[in-house]
Amino acid sequence: MSLENTISEAIKTAMREKDRVALDSLRAVKSQILLLQTEARGAEVSAEQEIAILQRMIKQRKDSYEQFMAQGRTDLADVEEAQMKVIEKFLPKQLSEEELESEIKKIISETGAETIKDLGKVMGVASKALAGKSDGKSISEMVKKLLS
Repeated sequence: MSLENTISEAIKTAMREKDRVALDSLRAVKSQILLLQTEARGAEVSAEQEIAILQRMIKQRKDSYEQFMAQGRTDLADVEEAQMKVIEKFLPKQLSEEELESEIKKIISETGAETIKDLGKVMGVASKALAGKSDGKSISEMVKKLLS
């Protein structure tokens, strides 16, 4: 089942359960998927594109959460956090820090990277290989740590 169909079913469930936070979050996800399909002019949206949409939406909510917390607006921060949790359910299982380190070590050895100058080479491979399993910031930080 595609992500769009899964989201549609989850929207129906949220409507039945009168879960306003889940409903708002899921409608936002569906809207982004439909926008991507419109931009692609009817072409099928790939799983990687769907995962990228979810990751972008989670990142936006994290940023909003941090801004609201800095301003002391816990009421708004709680809404953003709840929406993040709803959206995260549709992402593949995220790698732990140890698993991420192991995967990046493999990539570093495969690419022959030795110094921080090879960061771009490793990041290109790592970003593709770990798409959806970890966010770009975590990947970047781990690559920098291991190449330093």
